[in-house]
Amino acid sequence: MAFGKYRDILQRLHKVTQKRHRVMLTAVSVTSCVLAVRLTGLLQGWELATYDQMMRLRPPEPRDDRIVIVTIDDSDLRQIGKYPIPDAALAKLLKILQTTNSRAIGLDIYRDLPVAPGHQALLKAYQQNPNLIGITYIADQDNPEVPAPFPLKRLNQVGFNNLVHDQDDKVRRGLLYWKPEDKRAARQSFALVLALKYLQMQGIKPETAADQSGNLQLGNAIFRRYTAHDGAYILADDGGYQILLNPRGPANSFRQVSLTEVLAGKVAPEVFRDRIVLVGYTAVSINDFVFTSYSSQLIGAPRSISGVEFHANLISQILSAAQDGRTLINSWTDPMEWLWILAWAGIGAAISSQLRSPRLSALGIAIAGTSLVLIAHGSLLIGWWIPVVPPLVTMTASAIVIIAHIARVQEEMRRSKEFLNTIINTIPDPIFVKDRNYRWVVLNEAFSRFLGYPLTELIERSDYDVFPQAEADIFRQQDDTVFHTERECHNEEAFTDRNGFTHQIETKRSLHKDAAGNRFLVGIIRDITERKRMEDDLKRTTAELVQSNAELQRSTTELSHVANHDSLTGLPNRKLFHERLEQAIAWAEKKDQVVALLFLDLDGFKQVNDTKGHDIGDLLLRAVAGRLTGCLRGSDTVARLGGDEFTIILPGIPSVQDAARVATKLLSTLAKPFELEGHLISITSSVGISLYPHQASDLETLLKEADNAMYRAKQSGKGRYEFSLIPMEMG
Repeated sequence: MAFGKYRDILQRLHKVTQKRHRVMLTAVSVTSCVLAVRLTGLLQGWELATYDQMMRLRPPEPRDDRIVIVTIDDSDLRQIGKYPIPDAALAKLLKILQTTNSRAIGLDIYRDLPVAPGHQALLKAYQQNPNLIGITYIADQDNPEVPAPFPLKRLNQVGFNNLVHDQDDKVRRGLLYWKPEDKRAARQSFALVLALKYLQMQGIKPETAADQSGNLQLGNAIFRRYTAHDGAYILADDGGYQILLNPRGPANSFRQVSLTEVLAGKVAPEVFRDRIVLVGYTAVSINDFVFTSYSSQLIGAPRSISGVEFHANLISQILSAAQDGRTLINSWTDPMEWLWILAWAGIGAAISSQLRSPRLSALGIAIAGTSLVLIAHGSLLIGWWIPVVPPLVTMTASAIVIIAHIARVQEEMRRSKEFLNTIINTIPDPIFVKDRNYRWVVLNEAFSRFLGYPLTELIERSDYDVFPQAEADIFRQQDDTVFHTERECHNEEAFTDRNGFTHQIETKRSLHKDAAGNRFLVGIIRDITERKRMEDDLKRTTAELVQSNAELQRSTTELSHVANHDSLTGLPNRKLFHERLEQAIAWAEKKDQVVALLFLDLDGFKQVNDTKGHDIGDLLLRAVAGRLTGCLRGSDTVARLGGDEFTIILPGIPSVQDAARVATKLLSTLAKPFELEGHLISITSSVGISLYPHQASDLETLLKEADNAMYRAKQSGKGRYEFSLIPMEMG
């Protein structure tokens, strides 16, 4: 009696140990797979989307009254009547803000070039306002540098406004510093410069954190530097000094006043006093908008915020952390996240192992998943970003693996060796059954015919007794996989019969148990030799079609270029010129813009041909084409109509004076001597200018007026430009 009771206890302990071992093995295996998938970045999009939704579910925060935004929207631009905003308007705005005793003024507007009128007044405003901070854009792999206004740069009143975009184009990180490659001092961001100016009044200065981490400390707040694997990120760009963004809320989270209201004196000075004032575009037509975590919507398109409001969020984050103790976003180390994910994988496996029912397990997983989301959201409220999607995946996958295992065991327990024989005898495909020693114990006639051996010669033999070494190694590897994983698998393999013919086969392997618990591997073979041959033929035909299509596309492109470009200079010819001009006019009409057309003719070109020869004349035309092209923007078009006549299309020209400046630049460029095969040739040119829609409303009239203006320039002494005589009709 005592011995029997002791034996029962041991059996129960053995079953419990086996069950726990299976749960832990499943949790570790699934976690390893999920972590591997996570390292590829496949889960990053889901994790970031989940993070965004949790950010949006946070309680609303009060408005930060330390920051006021002077917005420049489309109505302001219409009121001013010009874009970019003239220097005079900015100078007037800065003069007003200077009198309000604001702590700092951030000008989130690129102003590396003067915009008449009022440039001198703006320069004076720069020099008289020590609290004014301008912006610059540091060159990166996608965009060139945009320099800051020179007076502000000289006074070191500049911050860069580069942003770090994630793969989904959202901005979830903020830049504080950028270290140039030339080992100069680190450059501060626009938001950081403004925040430091404000904090300086409170006696708070930037320090290195006392924890020896090298992180930035302002007051009691330590701004931990972002690294490439923080949160859900996988090998993301961690250049510069970045922090995880903690925005106050969606768009319009800060007080805003319009430029028109400020210029009209409708905003009291108290609105700006002792505050940071940001000035920037919010006009839809300027398209200076970014997406943040608050942009995501469960239903509908994402809602962006203006660039100037993004900087307000980053400034507010710095001020609130340094002064108010507002939480910053932190994340766990990688080992902590791995243990967290593994723990939830174990929970999922344990739930299914205990409940042993797909329906009850699904309910348990749903409850556990809800708890996980609530824990993650609560952690985010106190500043910790912990994984949600990987634990959910591992928990669900582990539960599915355990349920699948239980179902498979229950199914296999009902099978027997006789049932396996019945199945084999009813299937016309080649069938084999192997025992745990990899020896054939049951074969059907189809297998015997396929291999070419009688059944009596195959029973109790292994793959190594019949097949070549290489094939037998592959078969043994596939059998091992099934025996160890107990999972059904499909494989494509080579199979050499007794006559030496190699077939391409598809083998389905599965593991079964008889009533005594003995395990047998059952394999079903299908000959796919003909299908493989057809697939190879199809691939070859597809490759040939792709190559033929590529050659046809190249030929089409070459013919199109020949038909639309001048053979001598490579410039667009008359046909392409007309198309480009029609496109420019249509675009200008739609966008309410101005198009300038310049008609240029070389003075004395015939004399060059007569005295130097046509070869030199051709070289001169090519050189002229090169200089013209080098003088203009990428959006402009230079075309040769024939002989020594050239046309230049200037779409989106801001003003008449700009067209004149371009013409002057072209005249001075062409007036420089050309050195062609030892000949020094000096030549001038005459330019006629007409403007759409001020002087012509259609292509033919625009071209005719530019041509007439060019001839007047020649009659007036050559080497100059003339505008069309048609009076300007200003819209």
